[in-house]
This record gives sequence, structure tokens and C-alpha cells, in this order.
Amino acid sequence: MKRKKLARTLTLSQVVFLGIAWNNPMVFFNTYGIATVTSHGVITGAYSIAFLAIFFTALSYGKMAKAYPISGSAYTFTQKSINPKVGFIVGWTIMLDYILTPMVTCLMSTVFLSAVFPGIPHYVWIILLTTIIVVPSILGVKTSASASKIFVIAQIIFVCFFWILTVKNLLDGVGTGTLFSSKPFFNSEVPFSVILAGSSILCFSFLGFDSLTTLSEETINPEKTIPRAIIIMLLFIGVLYIGSSYLAQLVYPGFSFENTDSAAIEIAILVGGNLFKSLFITAVIIGNFSSGVASITSASRVLYAMGRDSVLPKQFGYIHSKFKTPSHGIIVIGIISLLGVVLTLEQVIKFINFGGLIAFTSVNLSVIAHYFIRNQKRSFNDCISYLFLPLMGAAFTMWLWSHLEMEALILGGIWVVCGLAYLLYMTKFFLNPLPEFNFDEEIIPQEVGDMNEKILSQKVEDF
Repeated sequence: MKRKKLARTLTLSQVVFLGIAWNNPMVFFNTYGIATVTSHGVITGAYSIAFLAIFFTALSYGKMAKAYPISGSAYTFTQKSINPKVGFIVGWTIMLDYILTPMVTCLMSTVFLSAVFPGIPHYVWIILLTTIIVVPSILGVKTSASASKIFVIAQIIFVCFFWILTVKNLLDGVGTGTLFSSKPFFNSEVPFSVILAGSSILCFSFLGFDSLTTLSEETINPEKTIPRAIIIMLLFIGVLYIGSSYLAQLVYPGFSFENTDSAAIEIAILVGGNLFKSLFITAVIIGNFSSGVASITSASRVLYAMGRDSVLPKQFGYIHSKFKTPSHGIIVIGIISLLGVVLTLEQVIKFINFGGLIAFTSVNLSVIAHYFIRNQKRSFNDCISYLFLPLMGAAFTMWLWSHLEMEALILGGIWVVCGLAYLLYMTKFFLNPLPEFNFDEEIIPQEVGDMNEKILSQKVEDF
């Protein structure tokens, strides 16, 4: 009897909109205060460094998605190209990224809702918002994609409106009173290490591109669609974030706010008054909702891949008979998101960046292992594509990882140690191989080309 499979229905535009929704165009405003304070006001420079580091890694994700167009993202790529045990540790680590991101979207919305409705307890918003993002995630990926497209367009319109109002204020003499300045990019009074610390936090803003690879088994012609979607999405949000941070820093120079978490409200009132503030909060809630749905969709696919491989409980590999979604994983992620009642936004973002940067490094190294070492792609162009660029991506991400705050490194390290302990238990201290899912005749799409069909039809090696 054949196992239930994910439905292959997503097109290029749907995947791109899901990725942008995961990234959340409004996330700039959510993290504005924290990132500006951390980078001492050089937020555009911090965004530019983060974007450059992530771009090299995005190229690597595209290459690996072409080689392995299946769910699991960094977990699957590392497992298949380097080693199953290393893949498990990477998968365990990125669970910090994927599983906690839906909680972040709830916390972000709660920050602004609590500022407007201070009489309503914090926990009420967390419970309500978590429920709102779990339900559509269970109903199906097409439902999520359709909703994401509408909400993303609404957010883009708002950001354009913000740009127009900010330019108008600058021309009227507000803030620096100029449209051209290098200070948002570089300030000789701010140490470069401080800017890097800001970049390490802002990596969170770009994490959505890797989530696209978790949709490979639900995407039409994934080996072409997923790499294209990654580049389109990353370039788009790069312009959006860098442009917004530049204008915001010009109209509100400095990094002192009444409330760091909700600092963007001060910017909204400055450029547009109370009416724009109301529109701003509405756009933030819409953005966080679409991001929450997209992130919980991606997170559940990672749990699905690991559950299917039996390295996590097999219940995570369950597919709902009607909605064709990994509903057990979605419900578990929703329950974990309720921890937002006791955790702060800044704490959770730091934990997410720890896992995300580890995953990025592993995917860059997976490109080298799969193409340059295993398949011996060693012409001049191949060396650039499969060795030099991935090494640059790995170096950038590890550089940013080293600038995470000690709290994030310690707690992230504890999480990795727990994963190692679980790995030792599963393998009886490495005496037994890790279980792996056999993809033979299970998830081979009709659209996969000859090369990828050959890869997927092979038996998984017995490690």
C-alpha cells in the first residue's frame, strides 16, 4: 500500500508569494527598534551586510533544491550530500528556526496590539493569534498560498505608501532633511563589530527564502521552480528592507526610542500622524498573519520529512487524508507557539538566528560535497559555482554566527547537545545506522527531469 503524499499543485508565482509572506514585508517594522539600537543607528549598513551574506547562501539553496527536490530543506540536503548523522543534527538545529518562527509572528503582533489595547492581557493575544494561524495551515497549502498573495500585495502597497510619506517629510525638512546620506550605511563613530551584531539579528528578516525548499514536494517542476523563486523573492525583499531602513533612518536619525519593541509606531506617527498609525498597525497584523501561516506551513514540512525518516516520531510523517497536509506537526507547532506567553520577542529571534545560520552554513557545504566532491564538477566555471561561491556563503554566515550574543550561543548550544544525546540514543552510540525513508516510487514527480529522476529512484545507501 502506497503512503499518502503531499499534493503537487504550487506554481512559481504561488511559491514566490508564499516565500514573501513567510519573510513578511512588514517584518522590517517589527524588528526596526531592536536592529537600530543594536547597530547604533547604522541599520541600512547592517541590512546590506546581512543581504550579501544571505545571497551567496540563497544560490546554494537553489543548487541543492535542484539536486534534491524533496521536503526537508537543510536537513535533507545535508543528510543526502554529507552524512545522515550530520543531517540529523542540522535538522534538529533548524527546528529552532522553523518551529519558533510562528511564535515570533504572534509576539510581533502582540507588541503592537498591546500598545493599542493595553487593557487586554498579553496571553489572550498569543492564544488568539496562534489559533488564527494554525487553522488555515491545516486546511491546505493552496489555501495558504491564495491568502498569502492577497495579504502580500496589501503589505507592499502599505510599504510604498510609507516610502512616499517619508520622502515627503524629508523634503519638508523633517529628520536629516535630505534624500542622500551615507550615514545609514556607514558611520565612522560606530565600530564595525557593532554593525555586524546588527546584521546577525537582521538575518532573521531574510530567513524565508530557505522555507521555499520545504515546498518542493508540493511544487510543479520543483527543480526549476524552487531555485527561480528563491532568487526572485530574495532580490525583492532585499530592495524592500534596505530601502525602508534607509528612509526610516533619514527621517528619524539616531537610535533612542520610548519603547524599543514598538519603535516603528513612533516612525509611523512621525511621517503620517495617528491615521497612518492605525493603517500601520493593521498592515502589521496582516503581515504577521500571512507570515505565521507560511512559516507554520514550512515548519511542519521539516517535521514531516524527519518523521517520515523515523528520526522523529512517525506521527510527524502523517498526512491528513482530506487536506493533504502534515496536520500533526502543525498542531504541535501551534502548541509550542503558546510559549510566547512567557518568552520575549528578542529572546526568540536570537534563538532562531542561531539555528538559521547553522543551517545556512551546512547547505553551502552540502553544495561542495554534492557537486564538487561527489560528482566531480571541477571545470573553471564549476569551481566558481560549486566551490568558491559556497565557501563565500559559509564564511559569511559563520562570521555572522560568531557575532550572536552569548545568551543565544549558550542556549543554542544546549539545544544542539540535546540533539546529540538523542542521536546517540537512536544509534546506540553510533553502532546502528539512522533510519532513512526510501524514496523509490514514493514521491517521484512526473515533472522531474531524467537526472533527478535517476537520483530519486536509487535506493538510499545503508549507512
